[in-house]
Amino acid sequence: MQELIPVNIVIGDRTYRIKTSPADEEMVRRNIKTINDKILEFKTQFAGKDMQDYIAMVMIWYATQSSNNNNPVLEQEFVQSLMKLEEQLDKAL
Repeated sequence: MQELIPVNIVIGDRTYRIKTSPADEEMVRRNIKTINDKILEFKTQFAGKDMQDYIAMVMIWYATQSSNNNNPVLEQEFVQSLMKLEEQLDKAL
């Protein structure tokens, strides 16, 4: 089992300490940078909101973006299901 390492991250001017695997640290930091960049973008577009509002808007944006991306695990399951269906059709014909 791989050891988790502590990582300090900053989201919307708040610091959080999380634990992640060393292999995932770069991805976590890249995602945090994207989130913070989007917070800054929303701050310039929607003046007068508080930080919690900006973070909520970014999380909704991020979740929407993630659902639009292909998930390799789900894609593999989908391909396997199609292959099983094709085998059943071949047997039936």
